[in-house]
Amino acid sequence: MTPETLARLTRLRHDLHQYPEISGQERETAARIAELLRGHGADQVLTGLGGHGVAAVFDSGQAGPTVGVRCELDGLPIQELSTRPYVSKISGKGHLCGHDGHMTMVLGVAEELACQRPAKGRVVLIFQPAEETGQGAMAFRADPQFAQIAPDCVFSLHNLPGLALGEVELCQGPANCASRGMKVVLTGKTSHAAAPQDGVSPAVALSELIPMLAGSGTGGALDSDFALTTITHASLGEPTFGVAPGRAELWVTLRTVSDVRMKSLMAEAETLVRQAASADGLSVEITYDDVFEACVNHSEAVATIETACAEHGVPCKVTDSPQKFSEDFGQFGKGANTAMFWLGAGIDHPQLHNPDYDFPDALIPIGTGIFLSAIQRVLSDSTA
Repeated sequence: MTPETLARLTRLRHDLHQYPEISGQERETAARIAELLRGHGADQVLTGLGGHGVAAVFDSGQAGPTVGVRCELDGLPIQELSTRPYVSKISGKGHLCGHDGHMTMVLGVAEELACQRPAKGRVVLIFQPAEETGQGAMAFRADPQFAQIAPDCVFSLHNLPGLALGEVELCQGPANCASRGMKVVLTGKTSHAAAPQDGVSPAVALSELIPMLAGSGTGGALDSDFALTTITHASLGEPTFGVAPGRAELWVTLRTVSDVRMKSLMAEAETLVRQAASADGLSVEITYDDVFEACVNHSEAVATIETACAEHGVPCKVTDSPQKFSEDFGQFGKGANTAMFWLGAGIDHPQLHNPDYDFPDALIPIGTGIFLSAIQRVLSDSTA
């Protein structure tokens, strides 16, 4: 990548950074991305996939595989704390996970493909909405337009604070944990605070469930039996002194390495909740939000990223220990070979979702180069 290209892409990243849109609201970001992709001579630009998703196709016109590269459009509902000249202009919203940088790298791939089109097969650049809620990839794949671009393999990355700047970590097999938010509503009957015996209070059940659910998944080694339950919110009754409570809510995040273990953890947690509710004569409602299935890398796709890193002299560590946090990229593994890799944002870099986080611009040429090499490797290895 020339210095001029890097400077241009950096300016683009800073501009995207100033106008974040949260999950499901990425209309303006998607429109701008689509316009840029048309300007780069994509043979086809699809919009509105699974909401505000965008896909650009660079087609050689020759038989061969379809290679996908995926990034995310959405920002976060977090106020950015920064004195940078390109700080978010949208109050209460910020690109504090680096999706602005991920988009910029994939647009860098589009620039290169505009100059050097694939010799065979197709390249599909995927700009996915609503990753932060776990809904975007599923909706993108479920969109009827997806059949036109369904890839044979898909690559993606995420920048990773705590990993040395510019280094790559890559998981063989499970790459990201499955997770989901479990919302429990316990309902009894209110009564006057002077006569609590005439009501049905969920107070005891709530106080018992908090340690029981927390103890049902205590973490440990990231193996097939890994389970972590995190209490994130609890409420009881109303903020008043005159009413004995009749309703309680408990929010818990469930996390496992595999989808199979997630099913058993859900069953265990639901049993605990129903037993506690039954013991105190409470009705119970259990719902789930922010559902992320496990993300699992395919061995062939992992080997491709390893080779691409070697070609660019990028240090790459292959591990069998997945990340605890979740990613909906795993949805693209249903019907395609996939690999997500982690690109180091720096050992002491602010953590993802911190209000002072910012994507390191030094990663733009590294991520772009790895993607381009991976694309070339798949297309050149193909016998189609």
